[in-house]
Amino acid sequence: MKLRKMTSLTALLSFILLLVTSIILYIVPHGRVAYWSNWSLWGLDKTQWGDVHINMGLLFLVSIGLHIYYNWKAILAYLKDKTRRLKIWTPEFNAAFSLTVIILVGTLAAVPPFDWPLAFNAHLKDAASAKYGEPPYGHAELSRLDQFARRTGLELPAAVAALKAAGIQLDSDRDTLQSIGVRNGRSPQEIYQIMQAATSPAAVKVMPVDPPPGTGQKTLADICRAYDLPVSVVIQALQTDGWQVDPELTLKEIGAKNGISPMDVYATIRQAAVQGRGNNS
Repeated sequence: MKLRKMTSLTALLSFILLLVTSIILYIVPHGRVAYWSNWSLWGLDKTQWGDVHINMGLLFLVSIGLHIYYNWKAILAYLKDKTRRLKIWTPEFNAAFSLTVIILVGTLAAVPPFDWPLAFNAHLKDAASAKYGEPPYGHAELSRLDQFARRTGLELPAAVAALKAAGIQLDSDRDTLQSIGVRNGRSPQEIYQIMQAATSPAAVKVMPVDPPPGTGQKTLADICRAYDLPVSVVIQALQTDGWQVDPELTLKEIGAKNGISPMDVYATIRQAAVQGRGNNS
């Protein structure tokens, strides 16, 4: 067995697998969505695909390093001019270096066409979020059942009763949604949906303290529809602080327009919602 041949073949195989995992990680949903919905492809979840990608990358780096070592004379030949003198800045090297720099700078500057793959990636992530559903907050699957109910406004006794009625096995309300899902062959999202069905619509409409992932990309009108809030009341509350507001702008856009964070916009909307419900009770 020749080590040189094995090195080249290892570099080839690891490159192919690295390419495959790169494509899969390019299209995979956001982590919060993947873990919430138990996303998988060919029997592997997001974490497993990431692990394969990392180790294949390391294998490729080692093998390509050895490949360079075994082919060092040929590489040096690429850097020699017509008189066979070593010259790094050859026309070919200049072209390769320039192309690399152009793509690097264009990517960091986020200008076309270098931002097209990034925009398409964001589109795929958003489409996956719409298809599989967003969790109420980041890493909600790791929350204990009692903590999850408190943060989402669910009625814990009714939620637990609904789970048991659906045949879901759990030891106590201190089990995490993830552990309950694994034990019953369900995703955390499905566990949540069962609990939601047992909770009054009014409770589900309560705005959580922490904004759900992706809230910054939703328009003010979307937020108001989601939580049954009067648009005029919310706009008035935001304008009270001197902010420029449009219901068709996203929370992120409103924040950028007024020099504040989307979290501040969300917090103000939630405060207006709480005060409004308090005045109506």
